[in-house]
Amino acid sequence: MSRLFTRDTQAIFWNNNKSAIQRMLDYDYVIKRETPSVAAIVAPTSSAKFEKFFWGPDEIMIDVFRSTKEAVEAHPNADVLLNFASFRTAYDVSMEALSIPNQFRVIMVTAEGIPERLARTMNQAARDAGVTLIGPATVGAIAPGAFKIANIGGTIENIIKSKLHRAGSAGLVTRSGGLFNELCNIIARNADGIAEGVAIGGDRFVGSVFIDNMLRMESNPDVKYMILLGEVGGTEEYKVIEAVKSGKITKPVIAWCIGTIAKHFSSGVQFGHAGASANAERETAEAKNKAMREAGIHVPESFNDLPRVINEVYTKLYNEGVILEIEEPEIRTIPANRRPKNFICTISDDRGEEATYAGYPISSVATPDTGKTIGDVISLLWFKKVYPRWAVDFIETVIKTVADHGPAVSGAHNAKVTARAGKSVVESLVTGLLTIGPRFGGAIDGAAKYFKYAYDNEMTPAEFLAYMKKQGIPIPGIGHRIKSVRNPDLRVEGLKKYAAEFFPSTPLLDYALTVEELTTSKKDNLILNVDGTIGILMVDMWRALGYTEKEIDDFIESGTLNSFFILGRTIGFIGHVLDEKRLAMPMYRHPWDDILYDVKKAEEIG
Repeated sequence: MSRLFTRDTQAIFWNNNKSAIQRMLDYDYVIKRETPSVAAIVAPTSSAKFEKFFWGPDEIMIDVFRSTKEAVEAHPNADVLLNFASFRTAYDVSMEALSIPNQFRVIMVTAEGIPERLARTMNQAARDAGVTLIGPATVGAIAPGAFKIANIGGTIENIIKSKLHRAGSAGLVTRSGGLFNELCNIIARNADGIAEGVAIGGDRFVGSVFIDNMLRMESNPDVKYMILLGEVGGTEEYKVIEAVKSGKITKPVIAWCIGTIAKHFSSGVQFGHAGASANAERETAEAKNKAMREAGIHVPESFNDLPRVINEVYTKLYNEGVILEIEEPEIRTIPANRRPKNFICTISDDRGEEATYAGYPISSVATPDTGKTIGDVISLLWFKKVYPRWAVDFIETVIKTVADHGPAVSGAHNAKVTARAGKSVVESLVTGLLTIGPRFGGAIDGAAKYFKYAYDNEMTPAEFLAYMKKQGIPIPGIGHRIKSVRNPDLRVEGLKKYAAEFFPSTPLLDYALTVEELTTSKKDNLILNVDGTIGILMVDMWRALGYTEKEIDDFIESGTLNSFFILGRTIGFIGHVLDEKRLAMPMYRHPWDDILYDVKKAEEIG
């Protein structure tokens, strides 16, 4: 790929460096990118599912994951990894990313001080995988007007002054991140800015070296000439010299190696970077500058003379028509004051002319002529999906099935007693709903959880029964007070019939029925009951709809299944409350003869 980044490039950011991420997003907003350049964040110790960041005056949410693998699965188009891990873990993070086949095109490693043995292994692994590795010990890279890594270029104000908000004509490669920003400013004042820039990193062994980046820039049509800022130490500049001599690089090259003052010291001195120390004559800045000049590279007399040389080369190319006039694009301004939002809503929006359910106008699902039902509304507001008809109708069936199981169950009883105390419909309803939990309605959650666990772990029915016995938990969803094999529950029969006719497949239900064969052989009322059937079929439904196992587990743990029970039973509770009020029933007092009184005289403490 001739261009390092484009306006569609997205990155996975390893380590939740909020300030660096915000700078990337501010840059995206200023240059009018359509999609944020950061697709996801990897933060192994975080329990957050997302982080909020500003997008101009508004806010957006960036997904947070525990591992690179999870982030990649959710965002397969993100082909850049920004590795902001510490030097202790940066190697492992990079190697894990490189082990994911055909995913990352570019990996940037910001940490400095990675042990040299590990750095060399990491760099070779990247080369073998065809991945451009920038760093270690780097501030990154930038393709002006398209994508920038973290803090490179500095503040937005400095970015605009250095013309980094849009593409120029120069390709810039340096070791130093600090001097990278300074050179961008010099190029902006003496030419039209850069088309692409890379700070390869200051450690002794870095991934992509000068020649790697310059050969790419040679094939990048946006780059008209190149600027190389080398330094004392190493021999990478000689690879560039050979490429110029052999004709692999044909575009004009301006180059300077800093550190010429080193010749005035009697012994080797390291200048800032780990690799900035000459161990032989040809590694000195003076020797490399001389060799580059002899190869036909534009080499100034000193660093202070660099602006003049840049202007001369730029002006010549401009007069020859190689470089054309650049039209300044319109940019957006970051608001001076931004306030974070207190609430987040991802299911409905009431700001327009018509409120929406998951992006669909209410009128498109509410009126009879739309053919939509409560099941459709639930699929939008609970799951932010448009479910197929068979799944929507199943949801409707569940709600109708659990709506009411008579006045004697605890929830209905509480609602009736409260209504007879003169309380409102809302107050009476709440007392009934508060009884819903592990013992009342919880069998739906439990059946889904435990049957799924047994099925996923390939337990035989006997092994499942033994497992539940060891846990000390009766199997949720198995057993009925009245119904049995000889007197089946017609609600269960109806649900099974519907699933057999309309579900694409029912592997968990099929497994549960094999468990039922074993439990009913012990006692004929240990049948799969209505709560168990609903919970199990919900799992089969979600699997058929393409949800991942983690998503289904999250549904179960978050109480989604219980929510269907709550919604359906609300219909029945309200019915009982209204029935009490219609009958004008008096205050309820429980009869004495239904209470076992065992009250002994209190013991006196001396």
